[in-house]
Amino acid sequence: MSLSVKIGKGNAYKAAARKRRAIRVRKRVSGTPVRPRLVVSRSNRHIVAQVIDDLAGHTLASASTLDVSIKGVDGDKTEQAKKVGALVAERAKAAGIESVVFDRAGNQYAGRIAALADAARESGLDF
Repeated sequence: MSLSVKIGKGNAYKAAARKRRAIRVRKRVSGTPVRPRLVVSRSNRHIVAQVIDDLAGHTLASASTLDVSIKGVDGDKTEQAKKVGALVAERAKAAGIESVVFDRAGNQYAGRIAALADAARESGLDF
């Protein structure tokens, strides 16, 4: 099954490239009850991480910069992403999850995405 993405100009080209990366990643990555999917959603201001069981269609654990424990924290967005990664790993381990597959949702693995993943690994979540 092939999916095509129309290419525009300027920001539309960047959005199309992100969509192509997201499709390419999601072809191979799926969450199971044994090894759910850790998906990261990023905006210019916030970052959200969810641990999802795709077979059941349930979110098992989540964390974001909008959580009360992280919302007032000083530091740049990379530091906030590290705190979100540690918090989602802590909540996943509390739910009995030891290992996940990482879904970067078309985002490039750099900056805030890499910081979140590294912090989750350091907190004991296995990728």
